Amino acid sequence: LTTLAAQKQELSVEKLDLLLSYDTEKTISLIHRPNPRTYDLIHLGNKGYNLTQLHSIGIQVPVGFVITTEYYRCRDVIDSFSQSGEDFEERVLLNVRKLETATGRCFGGAEKSLLLSVRSGSAVSMPGMMNTFLNVGINEAVVLGLIEQTGQAWFAWDNYRRFLQSWGMSSGLERNIFDAIMAGHKKIFGCKVKREFKPEEIRQVALAYKQALRDHGVDFSDDPRDQLFTAVRQVMQSWFYPKAVTYRSIMGLSENWGTAVTIQAMIFGNLDTQSGAGVMFTHNPQTSEDEIEVSGDFTLGNQGEDVVGGLVKTLPLTEKQRLRQREPKESSLESMFPNVYQRLEMVAAELIYRQNWGPQEIEFTFQGDRAEDLYILQSRNMAPRVKRDYPVFIPGPELDAAYLSSGVGVSGGALCGRVAFDLDAIVRLRKSHPRQAIILIRSDTVPDDIHEISIADGILTGKGGATSHAAIVAHRLGKTCVVGCGSLRVWEADRHCQINGTGLETGDMIGIDGQSGAIFMGRHEIHQLERLNQQLIH
Repeated sequence: LTTLAAQKQELSVEKLDLLLSYDTEKTISLIHRPNPRTYDLIHLGNKGYNLTQLHSIGIQVPVGFVITTEYYRCRDVIDSFSQSGEDFEERVLLNVRKLETATGRCFGGAEKSLLLSVRSGSAVSMPGMMNTFLNVGINEAVVLGLIEQTGQAWFAWDNYRRFLQSWGMSSGLERNIFDAIMAGHKKIFGCKVKREFKPEEIRQVALAYKQALRDHGVDFSDDPRDQLFTAVRQVMQSWFYPKAVTYRSIMGLSENWGTAVTIQAMIFGNLDTQSGAGVMFTHNPQTSEDEIEVSGDFTLGNQGEDVVGGLVKTLPLTEKQRLRQREPKESSLESMFPNVYQRLEMVAAELIYRQNWGPQEIEFTFQGDRAEDLYILQSRNMAPRVKRDYPVFIPGPELDAAYLSSGVGVSGGALCGRVAFDLDAIVRLRKSHPRQAIILIRSDTVPDDIHEISIADGILTGKGGATSHAAIVAHRLGKTCVVGCGSLRVWEADRHCQINGTGLETGDMIGIDGQSGAIFMGRHEIHQLERLNQQLIH
């Protein structure tokens, strides 16, 4: 009676009705021992549900648990009524302790530290549109503990840097604030890529990120518990972020589904140069064959968000894939890490041939070249491939002379259009050249650019691979897209770029081929050719 009286005093009638329908036993489900009352796609989301299934058939995934959509449904009343809020937090911490037992590590402890990932997971995939937090539970004391445990000081400070950036960006800071800090320190220390930083130098980068949070008035906590619950709330809130709302509007998705939150022990693709992360397609996206033919992208010494975020240059998974490229990369996962590659092939065979899953897109991380060093982070269905008529450039001496470079073809066919570097330029060119296509050029295209991607006709980037979130979004929106052009240099603030030394300004005409990845200067004749749709939809 006392509790009911307190509820009536603290809550409105609407919230009291919601509280009475709230089922506390349905808020959390362990990946490795799922709650039978919530073992479905709606409660666990696509990510959590598939991870639970993967574990059940013996495929290694990081230990973790899912905060279900029951919490999303009732979060307002849970946060409003103190007793419900305290009960929810205790349930989360109880499951964190279960992860500590499973891993032999301690969340928030300087010795044998347990760091967590906190990710969104709606019933239908929304690639890159919502918040992700990596390395939750880290502070400078934990960094020193990680150095003591692993002997990898670069890795420890890089984890702290990554967490600070995710915290800052979830609080409204722009990515370019952190990009500028990184670029400035690369210039100071003479580094081309962040892996070239010495441990003390990457420490300075991390502390510069932390200072940027202070300078912009971002409230930051070194307390692991505060970090965890802030991350959970921010992931929930990101369902309403403009890019997520815009994406659902464009794709015709419901606003009412909400999201689950998947919390797992971190696996570190950035531990050293014998570690990495990537994305695998189980089937060749260029054919309609039912046989498994692995392809995809990976990167060394980075965490998975770098690959799907399109922020790094990637390498192909297979030798066949590498040699098929117009400008082959130097190596592949198959040649560098044969045991990891073979294990991925075994995972594909298990899912497709023995479990009768449809073609899959699988995110993975590895910490070494042993089969047991591979962890699957996520698996999604690949959409069926269909035949379409793709425009192609008519070959000839003029086209050959105009060739600039190549990247990775993601979607669409041949397209000629005018260059734009930002939203304002796209709008201006639409008015001044209403019948001509527009090609957005970026060093890297991230999901935050959903508006620009949606109104451009083509996208060309210097970084990222065919499996990045932005590439997937471009394809889902029917855009012609080429990513990973290594010879592209972009100065977005100056609205200028160079491709193999050839300068381009806003309004210049170029051609891109979403099938071959080729890039050409100027306008060229195009005709239609029936080809199989090369790319897949989430």
